[in-house]
Amino acid sequence: MLRFAEKRGWISEHWVEIPIVALAAACFAAAQAAGGSGFIACFVGGLLLSGLRERHKEELLRGAEHTGDALALLTCVVFGGIVVARLIDRVTWAGLLYAVLSRTVVRILPVLLCLIGTRTNIADKLFIGWFGPHGLATIVFAVLVLDEKMPGSDTIMLAAGWTVLLSVIAHGVTANPLVRRMAGRSPAEAEDGARTTR
Repeated sequence: MLRFAEKRGWISEHWVEIPIVALAAACFAAAQAAGGSGFIACFVGGLLLSGLRERHKEELLRGAEHTGDALALLTCVVFGGIVVARLIDRVTWAGLLYAVLSRTVVRILPVLLCLIGTRTNIADKLFIGWFGPHGLATIVFAVLVLDEKMPGSDTIMLAAGWTVLLSVIAHGVTANPLVRRMAGRSPAEAEDGARTTR
């Protein structure tokens, strides 16, 4: 439909990025209204794009990427402004301990196990485990739990909140130094590290 509209000059190049964002919203809304999973529907909707030409796909996804970045930042602002304010007066050692374990062992160990047998060296594996998706994904899954009104959802929200807060702080402090360190390695050093893990 987009190609058809473009050929006839019905849509300008500046508006061609909007339909992908609309497709995601439509998939999510339709699935939720039908009692299904909006997240799975968005994933399936994204599969529809696989038939597009590479150049056309890049043009279409550019707007979706910018919109996604803006919504992710908005989510973090809302989370910081509402959830964190409620967490401050509910600090417990158990909650903080879980957040630390979740940010380290619970997150990094599965990544190390999944990458066994690959040529990825240990420094790269730890880097992937440390910076893997944790903040926004945790918020999304916590909201799903909250929406289902399951028993103990308050405890789950507290654990998720402290984990996300710790992730934001830890990633903010370590991102630039670790990226500079990884980027500063020579190809030979990276290859030597990969050999030691084979």
